[in-house]
Amino acid sequence: MARAIRSNTRLDLIVLSTCILLALAARALPNTMRDPVATGMRRTFLAPLVLLQERAEKGRQSLLSADAKQTYLDSLSLNAMKAGSLEGENDRLRKLIGLGSRLRWGFVPAEALHGRGVRDETTVILSAGSRAGVSRLSPVIAPEGLVGVVDQVDPTMSHAMLWTHPDFRVSAMSPDGTAFGIAQAHLTGATGGYLIELRGVPFRATLKPGALIVSSGWGGVWPRGIPVGTVLQEIKTSEGWARTYLLRPAVNPADVYSVMILRRDRLAKGLDGVWQSVAQADAAAQRIVVSGDSAAKIAALAEAAARRAVIDSMARANAAAGLGAESTGVVIPRPAPVRRPPPTDTNARRDTTRRDTLRRDSVPPPDTIPLRPGVPR
Repeated sequence: MARAIRSNTRLDLIVLSTCILLALAARALPNTMRDPVATGMRRTFLAPLVLLQERAEKGRQSLLSADAKQTYLDSLSLNAMKAGSLEGENDRLRKLIGLGSRLRWGFVPAEALHGRGVRDETTVILSAGSRAGVSRLSPVIAPEGLVGVVDQVDPTMSHAMLWTHPDFRVSAMSPDGTAFGIAQAHLTGATGGYLIELRGVPFRATLKPGALIVSSGWGGVWPRGIPVGTVLQEIKTSEGWARTYLLRPAVNPADVYSVMILRRDRLAKGLDGVWQSVAQADAAAQRIVVSGDSAAKIAALAEAAARRAVIDSMARANAAAGLGAESTGVVIPRPAPVRRPPPTDTNARRDTTRRDTLRRDSVPPPDTIPLRPGVPR
């Protein structure tokens, strides 16, 4: 190893000495020869060195700008991640503003503060209290429907029980009033998912999957017409006199961060038309679309009938005038020729035979007819 290091050192000294001698020789050259020699050196054995220096400078600039580029990419990724949440939040705020415009009065907007504990899945803290008009047993709603009920009130905040709480109950019914029951939370399994169970429905009343269930207004806490959920299926229980249905909840409390708290004076007036107007607007839009499609179909059929009537009238007029179908561009099929049966009269047959036998080409010319002796030609 010592010999190798020593040989490398000698080689470096030789190269260095050679470079020094060449530099001194170049400086000793006259000005007329210095530029051509320098140009030749740059174009020959100095060209790879210049290329290496250029690449090294580009690598240095890339390393210096790598942090800035990574920071820029991180900011873009963060903004892209925030864009989806911001769009969802804006959509929810629009729905909340629409709910406020339909309620018009008698509500308190509040923020729902969720915790991270096990018990926080069934309760929530609201950022409005008694100073804003919130009282105990005030309903908590969202643009989609039922959320919970206030059970404790402080001056600046309140505590609400969500519909996922085991003690939560609400009287519910179908919008047409044919089926009534009591809605409560239904734990689906070990994963902790919640659905709503509608119990005590009379056996004679049947609900189809997809049917909407709303609050009935019985009990004095919940007003009538707040969406609770939609029917998924009927589940079997030991009660033979009543039916039990499983509902998909209208609101998932874990996704709710802005709610409306109804005041007691607003409950006395009812909530007629608050959620029904949305359903009516959707139905009206659907009817408009269907009517537009039917009107377009009727107009297309009427136009086709008018064109057919014009073509038929032109064809009849041309036929009456003795013109061909080429004058109108309409192809009129010609009738097939009628085949007549051969004549059955025997006299007609004789006449036909006689005419056929007396053709001119069958009569010999006069010159060829032999004469009787003694008769001049």
